[in-house]
Amino acid sequence: MYISWTLPNNEGGLYSRIMKFNTKTIHGGQIKEKAYGAVMPPIYQTSTYSQKSPGEHSGYEYSRTQNPTRHALERSIASLENAKYGLAFSSGLSAIDAVMKLFSPGDEIISTNDLYGGSYRLFNKIYAKFGLKFIFTDLRNLKQTEKLVTNKTKLIWVETPTNPMINIIDIKGLSKICKSNNLLLAVDNTFSTPYLQKPIDLGADIIMHSATKFLAGHSDVILGLLALSNDELAEKLFFMQNSSGAICGPMDSFLTLRGIKTLHVRMQRHCENARVIANYLKKHDKVDNVYWPGFENHPNHNIAKSQMNDFGGMISFTVKGNFDLVKRITSSFKVFTLAESLGGVESLVNHPATMTHASIPKEERDKIGITDNLIRLSVGIEDISDLVDDIEQAIN
Repeated sequence: MYISWTLPNNEGGLYSRIMKFNTKTIHGGQIKEKAYGAVMPPIYQTSTYSQKSPGEHSGYEYSRTQNPTRHALERSIASLENAKYGLAFSSGLSAIDAVMKLFSPGDEIISTNDLYGGSYRLFNKIYAKFGLKFIFTDLRNLKQTEKLVTNKTKLIWVETPTNPMINIIDIKGLSKICKSNNLLLAVDNTFSTPYLQKPIDLGADIIMHSATKFLAGHSDVILGLLALSNDELAEKLFFMQNSSGAICGPMDSFLTLRGIKTLHVRMQRHCENARVIANYLKKHDKVDNVYWPGFENHPNHNIAKSQMNDFGGMISFTVKGNFDLVKRITSSFKVFTLAESLGGVESLVNHPATMTHASIPKEERDKIGITDNLIRLSVGIEDISDLVDDIEQAIN
C-alpha cells in the first residue's frame, strides 16, 4: 500500500513523496539536518536554547516543551501510523497517563479485561481513586461491549493482540460502536507495531505504544508514544505532555529512532520465527494450549487476517503441569532469557502470573486465563533452530 506524505525540503518548500512502509521506517517524517548534513538526527542534549531577543527564538525554548531529537521521533511515529501528530513520553505508562488526564471524575472507560498488568494497575489503583470508573470486559464480544456503554462512557481502551492471552479484538467493529455513541477509541498497538497493524486506518482515535518493546527493539530504552490525527485532541495531549513533564530525553529518542529504522526487517524475522515455534509447541505432548493468532482455530483468527499483515512475534502457552513444572521450565532456558518486557532482538520467556501481571488479583487472572501454568514467549530474531532446540531442552 502506498502512503502519501509531505516534508519541507532544504529550501523550505514542500514536496510530495509516495513511500512504502519499509521506506518510511527510515525516512518517514525526517528533515535533513541543516548545520552539518548529519544523516541521523543529532542528539540535542540541552535543556535550554539561546534567544535573539526576549521571545524571539528558532522554535525551541526549553527541552521539556520542545526538543529537536524528540520531535524527529514524534514525526516518525506519526508517519508510520498514518497519523497527523506524534507525542513521545518517558514510558508507555506515562503515555497512557496523559490519555487518562483527558477525563473527569465520574467518566467511565471500558477496557479489555485481558490487558497489561501495568495498565490495569494504573487504571484500578490510581485513576479509580480520582473518580474514573473502569469497566473491564471481553471486547471480542461487540454486542456485550455496546450494552456497557452509558451516557457517562467516554473511551474504549483496547489492546490487540492482548497481553498475554494474544486475543484479537475487532478494531473496525469497536470503531463503529464508538462513533455511534460519540466515544473515543484508543488502541495499544505495542504487540503489533505499525508494521503489522495501523489502528487509525481502522477507525481508532488514539494509538499508544510502549516503544520500549518492538519499536526501539533492543531492550535498552524505556519510552512511550502516542499517535493521533484530531487537532483538538492533539492540542490537549500536547498540553498534558508539557504540563506534566513526563517527556523522554534526547538520548532515548535517538535510540528509538535508530531502532525504528530496522523495524521492518526485525518484525519480519519475529513473525517468521514465531510461526515455526507456535507450530512446534502445538505438536508437543507436554504443552496443553498454544495462543497464537495465526492458527485457524484461534478466536477471531479471521479478524487478525483482515486487520494485521502477519501474526506477530508473541506466543503464550500452557503446560501440562503445576507451577513447580513452570518454574523448572522457565529457569532451564539457555538462549531465551527469563525476564520482564518483550519485543527485543533477543528471545525472552516470562511467567505472567508472577511477573508482568502480578498486580492483577489471582481470581481475576484465573478468569481470563492467566493461570499459574501459562508461559509467555517474546520470540526474537536468533536462528530458529537454536530457539527450537532451546525450547525442547527446557520443556523436556
